Amino acid sequence: MLETLCLSALGRQFVGKMQFLTKYDQLQKLLQQTDEFRALLNSGADFPSQHYHDVHPHLVRAALPGAYLDVPAFFAVKMSLRTIRQALAFFTQAEEALYPTLRLLGIGVQVDRNLLAALDKVVNDEGQVYDNASPLLSHLRQELIARQGQLRKQIAGVLRHAREQGWVPEGAEPTIRGGRLVLPVVAEHKRRVRGLIHDESASGQTVFIEPEAVFELNNDIKDLENAYQRELIRILTALTDQLRPHIPDLRKAYQYLGLLDFIRAKALLALRLEATMPVLHPRPLVQWKQVRHPLLYLTFKEQKDNPRDVVPLDMELNPEQRILLISGPNAGGKSVAMKTVGLVQYMLQCGLLIPAGDGSEAGMFDDVFLDIGDEQSLENDLSTYSSHLLSMKQFLLFAGKRSLVLIDEFGTGTEPVLGGAIAEAVLNQLNQARSFGVITTHYTNLKNFAERTQGIVNGAMRYDPEQLQPLYRLEIGKPGSSFAIEIARKIGLPKQIVEQATRLVGKDKIRYDQLLEGLEKEKTDLEQRTAEAAKQERRLKKAAQDYQDLKRHLEDTQLEVLREAKQKAKTLLKDTNQQIEATIAEIRRNQAEKEQTKQAREQLDTFVREKLHIEPPKPRPTREAADATNLKVGDKVALLGQDGYGEIASVKGKTAEVLFGGMKTLTKVSQLEKLSRAEVKEREKKAEKAVYASSGMDLTGRMADFSPTLDLRGERAEDALQKVMAFVDDAIMFGLPELKILHGRGNGVLRQVVRDYLRSVRAIASVGDEHADRGGDGVTLAVLK
Repeated sequence: MLETLCLSALGRQFVGKMQFLTKYDQLQKLLQQTDEFRALLNSGADFPSQHYHDVHPHLVRAALPGAYLDVPAFFAVKMSLRTIRQALAFFTQAEEALYPTLRLLGIGVQVDRNLLAALDKVVNDEGQVYDNASPLLSHLRQELIARQGQLRKQIAGVLRHAREQGWVPEGAEPTIRGGRLVLPVVAEHKRRVRGLIHDESASGQTVFIEPEAVFELNNDIKDLENAYQRELIRILTALTDQLRPHIPDLRKAYQYLGLLDFIRAKALLALRLEATMPVLHPRPLVQWKQVRHPLLYLTFKEQKDNPRDVVPLDMELNPEQRILLISGPNAGGKSVAMKTVGLVQYMLQCGLLIPAGDGSEAGMFDDVFLDIGDEQSLENDLSTYSSHLLSMKQFLLFAGKRSLVLIDEFGTGTEPVLGGAIAEAVLNQLNQARSFGVITTHYTNLKNFAERTQGIVNGAMRYDPEQLQPLYRLEIGKPGSSFAIEIARKIGLPKQIVEQATRLVGKDKIRYDQLLEGLEKEKTDLEQRTAEAAKQERRLKKAAQDYQDLKRHLEDTQLEVLREAKQKAKTLLKDTNQQIEATIAEIRRNQAEKEQTKQAREQLDTFVREKLHIEPPKPRPTREAADATNLKVGDKVALLGQDGYGEIASVKGKTAEVLFGGMKTLTKVSQLEKLSRAEVKEREKKAEKAVYASSGMDLTGRMADFSPTLDLRGERAEDALQKVMAFVDDAIMFGLPELKILHGRGNGVLRQVVRDYLRSVRAIASVGDEHADRGGDGVTLAVLK
């Protein structure tokens, strides 16, 4: 998984070197690096994640005197060195407390600015050599372009004449053979075209002829290309000579880049597993909260059709309870719990964060001993039990107080009484050696031994005896029942067989299992009641809090509202009384004359309307109602509430046929309104303004921004065709002489689509491949008339 998350071979090399670490300081540093990078990714910071190139083979070649690197190699070196500089700058500019251990990784890493500047002068960010990398290269490039333009014109003239004479196949275009531009000619007319035959088609019906008229131009172009290549090699050789003294520093820089890639992959895996960094101790310790088996977690996460959650475990091994003995029914999760301990501890000591909850603590072990599965061997004549005994022998010889021992189905493979006795003796010896471990078993004698022996603790995988379903929860402190008799009875095994098995086992064993079963039921019921009570208590607390908050808010709001209302009412009442008194005084002063009284009342009405915000209702505008009797063919009408208008084509009963633009529409007469000439003119003016505003074009600006090269690489055929159509239309409008369309080689679909369309455009004179040095058949060159 880590290898797939790495960006380059540099990081994958570090993955291959991962190992189980037993030094505390070293492991603490690796875990801290991963945790800091996890925080970096979570923050969404712009950390460089491209161009993690492994350039070690190029450095080996560059170390040879007289050798030179090609353009792709220099491009890889340039872009990866830029990534290294960006990474160093990121940690330098970040807050000092954020990434302390990651910042330390960059100490001593150097990327010479002058070297990077020299690379920037020669190779651009697309991996191509700059035309102005040297004066001679620039001159040769210009000469090449000029000659190639002359060649295309010459060959176009020859092709036009050959088409008129019918000497070339239909739709034929110039092509490249042996590095020279040639024409495809029908074999029977090959004597009619003066020139040199370079090749013929597989069927022999077409020959490729270099016309005599372009011999000299082709020769000039070939000479210029050779000179261009010589100058390019000279530049690359000089650049390699400049890089050579920096190779030791570069090796160190790429070691740093690979390490960053490796740490980034570990951080991504931690995010995928929702892993955290526990508190690390140098002594053996397991104190994990809500730990999950990483592979099981990822498997369930990917099952979108049947999503399930891994039941997390709380696991604890400490000096007082070093060995955990897990018992319970088959398929109850015992082995998964044990394997979770082994895998998570191994992940931790390889420098990976672990899928455990916050507050977890972890220690370090010197070694891990495993006995899982069946190791029987035909070659060595080993039975299952013999292989287990060999493992036990190794454990007893080498396991110590810093060892972690993991044993699955302890003591099985032989007679239960003898197997249980030997297992108990081995368990006692491991306990005396003060080893740590997780062991799964069904043996009752081992459960009893764990109950009375210090340093060993029982654990049970919870099980629902009513539903016969495992709960996959680990409970430390009591043994678990295998529920064998109960499961046999529930699944319908014949009653006499179950009863006989009960008698054979004995009353003590049955009573023991029944006691465990009863305890399991009582514990399950108690847990359910406790959970329900806690849920109800949380609801009551929340309801009480909401009630108190609402009551407080209403009381505060009520007081504020009453205070504001009283103040507004007091002010309004005062103003109203003053206005009424003034009105009465005015009426009395004018001795109740009609005109003055009327004016005084109007002033009072105005005051009431302004102060109390009482507006008289506004009359609605009325329009002439349209119906079948007042509409005739030719009338201008509009749909109610719409800005456009149309013309009546016919009226039939309560339905009218209206012509809107070029489209006839049937609509009800009641949904139409008849327009006057003035209204029609007004709507036409609005429409013209809208059209003018939406159709303005800045041709000068568009010409300045227009590029004669279109890049379609990575496009789908349908999208590419739309872009080509718009591109060609603009080019014709701006009067460009020729166009370049980059589509790449691939499977040829884009090239076919592009060229089929270009050949259908009358304004395009010819369509063909670009020169091999500039892309060949991965680029289409179109010459406009």
